[in-house]
Amino acid sequence: MGCLMTSSSRERLAKLTPGDVSAVIQMAWEDRTSFETIRERMGLTEPDVVRLMRTELNPSSYRLWRMRVKSRVTKHRALRSPEMKFDDHAIADHRRANC
Repeated sequence: MGCLMTSSSRERLAKLTPGDVSAVIQMAWEDRTSFETIRERMGLTEPDVVRLMRTELNPSSYRLWRMRVKSRVTKHRALRSPEMKFDDHAIADHRRANC
């Protein structure tokens, strides 16, 4: 698995304002906000979010976040059970408004 960042990925991350970075971090920590919602709201792919979290968090916080994300089916819409009845768009909207 290579860790080279493409120029388009680098450009997407470089265009983020401090408020955008804060919003992405909030959404990434929120268990019910999926990576798909983050992409729709902020234009960042899951690998982009991982890169951002790695650079913005201290190493122990990043490791904790990665462990949480790997164990959460809610971070990916396709893995969710049909019984999950929450709207991650509404959660993301709420988080975005706090920036």
